[in-house]
Amino acid sequence: MKKLGIYGLLLGMIFIPSFLWAQNEPKEVVTIDDGFQDYFYEAIKQKSIENYDKAIEALEKGKTIEPDNPVVYFELGKNYLAQKKYKEAYDNFEKTTQMDPKNRWAWVGMYDVCYETNDYNKAIPIVEKLVEFKEDYKEDLTSLYMNTQQFDKALELINELNEKFGKSDKRELYKADILKDAKYQSAEKNNLLEQIKKYPKEESNYISLIYMYSQSNQEEKALEIAKKLEAAIPTSDWAQVSLFKFHLNNNDGDNAVKAMNIVLPSKKIDQKIKHRILNEFLIFAKNNPKYEPDLDKAISYFDNDKEVKVAKEIGKFYYSKADWNKTIKYFEMHLKNAPDDVETQQLLLQAYTENQQFDLLAKKAEELMQFFPTQPQFYYYAGLGYNQMKNFKKAATILEAGLDFVIDDVAMEINFNIQLGEAYSGLGDMKKKESYFTRANELINKQKK
Repeated sequence: MKKLGIYGLLLGMIFIPSFLWAQNEPKEVVTIDDGFQDYFYEAIKQKSIENYDKAIEALEKGKTIEPDNPVVYFELGKNYLAQKKYKEAYDNFEKTTQMDPKNRWAWVGMYDVCYETNDYNKAIPIVEKLVEFKEDYKEDLTSLYMNTQQFDKALELINELNEKFGKSDKRELYKADILKDAKYQSAEKNNLLEQIKKYPKEESNYISLIYMYSQSNQEEKALEIAKKLEAAIPTSDWAQVSLFKFHLNNNDGDNAVKAMNIVLPSKKIDQKIKHRILNEFLIFAKNNPKYEPDLDKAISYFDNDKEVKVAKEIGKFYYSKADWNKTIKYFEMHLKNAPDDVETQQLLLQAYTENQQFDLLAKKAEELMQFFPTQPQFYYYAGLGYNQMKNFKKAATILEAGLDFVIDDVAMEINFNIQLGEAYSGLGDMKKKESYFTRANELINKQKK
């Protein structure tokens, strides 16, 4: 909760009773110095040097002379507050308001005490009074309602302030927190419907309502609002977010693509929403292959996405489905912009293996050996590829070189020994063949234990 803090500016102000100012008095009246001025000015002087005890002592003496002077109590309140003597401060500020209800700064003093002692319930009626002096205090009142969990009052005030002054980040965060509770959502939906009627060109109200309907699985109503948004603001990108979902659910791929191609390049739409749309279209395109070119175009919108490598994630999706052709396509697409991604390079080589593209496997793996000379996986795949192409001599040479880089990876060592056994079998060297197969079996048995 952020307090207005106006009171702090006034701690140094000197409140001088009206009788201290120069006045034109009747000649026959003799001014009597009863000592009050001396005590009062002494108190101001001592407070200015933070000698609050002496300031209070002087004020108490002045109070015996003028017990009905509200300025004395106000100054006492300020001094006690500076000492963090909260009860004494509050009592003196309250006494001031009883004597002078229009003294705004005394009310501010009471609020200061409540704020510093976290007594938010006690602060509320004080701030409600301060609102009469200055409407800005409604912001404080909103925070107080939130802190005391009076969410219905907070929501009502937030909507009032939003309509009158425009939205603020702080109020929107408060509102989002309130609306997590379903019991407040109905009132907010009605409020948004009313706002849409009053301000049909205000896009944010449609968006909020579409989101709320979607969250509560009221897709028909969400679509209805999306269509109203599109009619009211034909250029709205947000309308297409809901229309995309509607078209996809109706298996209307052409219109879904049109909506998607408006949303994805839009700078107004959050990146997370774009990712969701792409994921939904990916599943749709998997079952409707004729839309694969549209999927490829959609991926291009994410080329500069630093958080999510979209082509890679789609490649992984098809990898999990054992669709090797599409796995290869999307991994290759990703690697054009990220050739140093070792993880994806390995997955691509495995996809070539599963797809029995051994010539491509051997060529690609051998190239990677040059860029990553200490990565044994690339030697393994190159050896495997050359073995499958019956180029056993080259396979053996590469595999023996790569075996030196295998450290603390039993599964990888087993694979190397099996491929070396295959290579020497092809070369007709039965002694080395048996040696490598035997070593592979030993490692397998060791692994079982």
